[in-house]
Amino acid sequence: MADVVRRPLARQDLLDLWDYIADRDETAADGVLDRIEAVLAMLADNPEAGRLRAELFENLRSFPVGSFVLFYVPKQSGIELVRVLSGYRDIGRDDFET
Repeated sequence: MADVVRRPLARQDLLDLWDYIADRDETAADGVLDRIEAVLAMLADNPEAGRLRAELFENLRSFPVGSFVLFYVPKQSGIELVRVLSGYRDIGRDDFET
């Protein structure tokens, strides 16, 4: 199985996401994170599955999970998760560290 490395902002995004959903339903929050983890495992094995988003960040790819978008960079041994953002946001270059 390939690796999934999470950048600090991605880790914080996942914590914030869980907190936001858990305010209403902890079981639902756990389910969303489980779904995200399953997609991350799939992307680690198939890093080209996501859409290329070079306009935002070099080599960046995105993949939707429900109303959220996973942003990642393919690596030799898997992927590096850069951010997890709401698909309802207006996402721009300034949302990504360089």
